Amino acid sequence: MPSLHDFPPFAESPMPPADHDRFAARRNKLRKLVKKTGAEALLVTDVKNVTYLTGFSGQDSYLLVAKEAEVLLTDPRYTQQVEEECPGLELASRAPGKSILSTVQKLVKSAGVSQLGIEAISVTIDQFHTLADKLAPATLIPTSGLVEQLREIKDAEELVAIRKAIHIAEKAFAAIRATMHRDQAERQVAADLEYQVRRFGGSGLSFPPIVGVGERAALPHGVPSHKKIGEDSFVLIDWGAVADGYVSDLTRVLATGKISPKIKRIYDIVLKAQLRAIDAIKPGAMLCDVDKAARDVIAEAGFGKRFGHGLGHGIGLNVHEAPRFNSSQTRPLQVGMVVTVEPGIYIPGFGGVRIEDDVLVTKTGYEVLTHVPKDFDESVID
Repeated sequence: MPSLHDFPPFAESPMPPADHDRFAARRNKLRKLVKKTGAEALLVTDVKNVTYLTGFSGQDSYLLVAKEAEVLLTDPRYTQQVEEECPGLELASRAPGKSILSTVQKLVKSAGVSQLGIEAISVTIDQFHTLADKLAPATLIPTSGLVEQLREIKDAEELVAIRKAIHIAEKAFAAIRATMHRDQAERQVAADLEYQVRRFGGSGLSFPPIVGVGERAALPHGVPSHKKIGEDSFVLIDWGAVADGYVSDLTRVLATGKISPKIKRIYDIVLKAQLRAIDAIKPGAMLCDVDKAARDVIAEAGFGKRFGHGLGHGIGLNVHEAPRFNSSQTRPLQVGMVVTVEPGIYIPGFGGVRIEDDVLVTKTGYEVLTHVPKDFDESVID
């Protein structure tokens, strides 16, 4: 059984001060993508995209990226924070009582932008119409995924943060596993994970954790309930931590009692499928082919209809981001992508198994970044 001592203190040096040339380089790459859309500038409204492009970690912020200008739009609460996190970046603060869209209007008109790109996925219909009215006769050009495609490839600093988020998640899991008992409810395990993640230096959980005992493990996104660990012989736990803004995402199934031959067989099939998929990861491998590698193992075992979701997804600033493994993704993996590999089998009324690790695509293939044991014998709680 793994213990806290199996996860020594994080060996990497602390995150270095923000490299503002790195953020400027990202904005320059974005300009090239914006130009291809026919827009003269892009209004970045997704807060995680703003963070990626500037290093600003606050909320309620937009970023205007034009050909020869870039302005961070926020409100007076964040003035000092912007100066500390984004020195040299022009700031436009909305006046008290004024909407941020009014500030956008002034900036776009003063910059002489007649074709403004917007992030369609993060702008509501109401905001779109308001902007269109305020900026007339300028034209709004909906765009999709411009910043997100840059975010797919992680740089060295991002990988340090992801490794740290994984390390914290693993320490937290070891701690809750060591103290897990039959009278604990799923909700208590979830709360303990939150506490332990923060105890070990995380800023919080990547997402509300999934804790499913027995038949509730058949719910891929089940919400923790009052059901107790001792009410069945196994529990599925899906969790992750946030560190320096970046996330981790893992899933394990623990045997808490005498396991039936059926759940053991399902576990072995899922583990085989996961290992087969991980071995298929390399630069140039098609996302759909990696998904198929796992799906074929499960289908050949007779459980094809019980694996109803994609094999995995990218992680970074968000817990679900591009790229995504599924049968429709006919594009290749690239060096620097960090993806989850999480096949599962779910049988309503009986239970389910999912095994998930975070994997980095390297020049020579892959590196599994997560280290929580997953062989069945190592998943048994004594």
